[in-house]
Order: sequence, then C-alpha cells, then structure tokens
Amino acid sequence: MIRWSRFNIVSVTLGLAFLYLPILLLVIYSFNSSRLVTVWGGFSTQWYVHLFSNDTMLNAAWLTVRIALLSATIATVLGTFAAITLVRYTRFRGRILFSGMIYAPLVMPDVITGLSLLLLFVTSGVDRGFWTIVMAHTTLTMCFVAVVVQSRLLTFDRSIEEAAMDLGAPPVRTFFEVTLPIIAPAVFSGWVLALTLSLDDLVIATFASGAGAKTLPMLIYSQVKLGVTPEINAICTILIGVVAVGVICASIVTKRREVQRQRDEQAAAAA
Repeated sequence: MIRWSRFNIVSVTLGLAFLYLPILLLVIYSFNSSRLVTVWGGFSTQWYVHLFSNDTMLNAAWLTVRIALLSATIATVLGTFAAITLVRYTRFRGRILFSGMIYAPLVMPDVITGLSLLLLFVTSGVDRGFWTIVMAHTTLTMCFVAVVVQSRLLTFDRSIEEAAMDLGAPPVRTFFEVTLPIIAPAVFSGWVLALTLSLDDLVIATFASGAGAKTLPMLIYSQVKLGVTPEINAICTILIGVVAVGVICASIVTKRREVQRQRDEQAAAAA
C-alpha cells in the first residue's frame, strides 16, 4: 500500500496545478462576455457565435483537420509496415540505417526537421502548400506510430500466425485476418497519437507551408503576437474538447478490445 506523505500530496497538487490550471483558466475565459481576456465581465457564449462567423478561422481549422486526418492515416500505414519490418526481419542489409531513419524524428528538434524539409522542398522546386505540410507531418508522426505498433508486436504470439498458415492461409491473408485484428488497438492508438501531433504542430508546419496554406496553430500564433482575443480562447477550448474526447474514446476502445482478446485467449486455452 502506498503511503502518501504531506510532501508528496503538496508536490502532486502543485504539479497538476502547474499543468492544468492555465488550461482551466483558458476554458473559463472563453465564456467571458468582456472583450478583455483578463477581466471577467460575466458569462456569455457570444465569442463562440463570433467564431463560427469568422471565415478565416474556420478555413484554417478545416485545413488543419484535413491535413491531420490525411497525414495520420498515411503515417499509420507506413509506421505499421516499418514496425513489422523491424520486428519480423531482424537481419537484412541496412537495418541499422533503416531503424535510425525511423527513430530520428523522435530525438531531432522540430526546428532542424522543419528546416531540412524546407531545404528539400526548395531544392526540388516543389510549391509549398497543403501537400508539403502533409508530407512533413507524415515524416514527423510516422516514427511515433512505429514505436507504438512495435511495442505490441514484440509481445505478439506468433504461434497464432503459424497455426493459420498451417491451415492453408497465405501470408497476406494471415496478416489481414489474424495479425492485423490483434494489433488493431495499437494501430488505432498510433493513429490517434499521429492525429493529435499533427493538430498541435506549429514549427514544422511553418517551414513546410506556403502562400494560402495556414494551419490553425499558425493562425493562432500570428494573432497572439498582436494580443489574445476571446475568439482564440473559444477555438482553443473546442480543440481541447475534441482532443480530450478522442483520447478518452481511444482509451475505451483499446481497453475493451484488450479485454476481449484476453477472454478469447482464455477460452481457446480452456478448449
């Protein structure tokens, strides 16, 4: 049994307050009727109404969502195949270089990654815009998906695959009907993580974007430099709510699938 001392309680309380109190204040002041974000003028939802009539903000939000969905999906596919390659094929020429390239974005500063991609796009003569941001976010998030899926594959019971192939299933069918359903919670978790990272990214998107392609974090940052407005509090509150609901749903789905998998394994062992 863990004994909580007064020092531990105070430390945890201060740590949680430091992390979540600014977010709580932002949410509260998004319902402020006053235009001054530091002065409480009463409860009001007028800034949410103004937000949904702000075409610039809505276009930036829709662009951010499209980039996040597309880049997260591509990163999930590539990251899953990369994880399978690293776990199942332990010996091939260039494996060290391949694993190093997969994990490099995890430890490389965003500024260096963004600058490298910018130089690549400029040298290649590619017009920066929607697709360059998608490629940049795919490069950033693919490594996170690979790490999540790889951790699940390391504990994977390969005898299930061997049993399927012994019964006549080819490798491709075995993967889609046996392997993929079992590792689906990890794949889905990697997709949610990639989606969240793409929605939150500012630095790399700034380097990879061009004229007419401004994501929501870029727009918020450019407006914050001129002063925080209640509309920014409102859009940030909506983003916090969407991400929180997504994480909670992903956790529930992952937990339920894991429990169901354990029940199926226990039933198979009993039979």
